[in-house]
Amino acid sequence: MTNWFNEEHATFGDRLEKARQAIGQSQEDLAQKLGVKLTTFRNWEDDRSEPRGNRMQMLAGMLNVSLVWLMTGEGAGVASEEDIDGSEQRPAILIAAREMRAIKNDLLKLHDRLARAEARLLKLTN
Repeated sequence: MTNWFNEEHATFGDRLEKARQAIGQSQEDLAQKLGVKLTTFRNWEDDRSEPRGNRMQMLAGMLNVSLVWLMTGEGAGVASEEDIDGSEQRPAILIAAREMRAIKNDLLKLHDRLARAEARLLKLTN
């Protein structure tokens, strides 16, 4: 059986998102409970940054998964859809989802870069 949450198939952000969804929490709710900004939490799920050790430990406890699973995908975590219904997930879907996440991250980086360039331009023209 394939472990769809290990480092070969999923990122920290993928595991965080899946575990959050498994307990039925929104990004906003979990960010508030952790005492972090929503943008910080979104950056974690989007793999733009990772929480510090103390927050990682808190996350694991709140999500009811092991710290090791959250970091690596190995150990006690959430059940994959394959585990739940016995059907094999198609790897092509996972590849497409990973590609979409990468494109989204690239767009976010380009947006940040554009905002910085615009700010520099405004400084030069004022």
